[in-house]
Amino acid sequence: MSVKKGDFLRLEYIGRVQETGEVFDTTNEKVAEEEGIQLENKVYGAIPIIVGAGHVLKGIEDALIDMDEGDEKKIEIPPIEGFGERDPKLIQLIPMSEFRKQGIKPQKGMSITSEGSTGKIRSISGGRVRVDFNHELAGKTLQYQIKVQKIIQDDVEKIRSMIDLHYPNPSIDSTKHKVQIEDEKVVIYMDEMTKFDKKPYMDITFARFRIARDIWENMDNIDKVEFVDVFEKKVNEEAEKVVKPVSEEVTEESIKESTETSEIVVEEVLDERIEEKEEE
Repeated sequence: MSVKKGDFLRLEYIGRVQETGEVFDTTNEKVAEEEGIQLENKVYGAIPIIVGAGHVLKGIEDALIDMDEGDEKKIEIPPIEGFGERDPKLIQLIPMSEFRKQGIKPQKGMSITSEGSTGKIRSISGGRVRVDFNHELAGKTLQYQIKVQKIIQDDVEKIRSMIDLHYPNPSIDSTKHKVQIEDEKVVIYMDEMTKFDKKPYMDITFARFRIARDIWENMDNIDKVEFVDVFEKKVNEEAEKVVKPVSEEVTEESIKESTETSEIVVEEVLDERIEEKEEE
């Protein structure tokens, strides 16, 4: 079966800058380590995507069409299909005084954020700081080695793949997500380890929205996605030690005590997970 628009699949890739051969991104952890670009909290391995959903560059999506499971291909992506051409207007000279107001000591190579855009300091001279807000790969031709590791057919696996994409976490086992498809609704009981995730609430909310959107836009007859958090008795018993009454005074000591108790709960769940794997 060949890849077509709307297919769910798992993709492997290595991305290089054509001019230098430098690897800037990859799904292969060994390659990342060898090239010195390995990220500590990144989940490596074939990434799940939906072809045509904008999860990867358009040039990659176009190249995937008509490939078969297991196929590999080298492709070249010009700037217009990659990260765009460099725009001189995105290079700004900012007075040193602006950095002082923010309590920032600018240094060459430092990344800064201004009005929602991220730029890199290129030089400091004469009391002015030259900041480039172009993407690091703007104006560059990219080379990708891509491989269709798997074309996903099962509906439950498709849903789990979107959780993997939008909610990556090395401590979370996607096979532990319980998924029910009922009429035109999907009900998701995520792996219990997500209850102890330290991500900000809004980040979790946006991740769930992106999961839901990709499901209802790319799976037939699905109009609603519901996330359910369930606390079993064994967790509730520990939770009572963690959750303080609203009327209780919040002190530095009480916050420290709650944090320590939360860590104990997480450790106990991890121990149970390890025991389950050993039994398997």
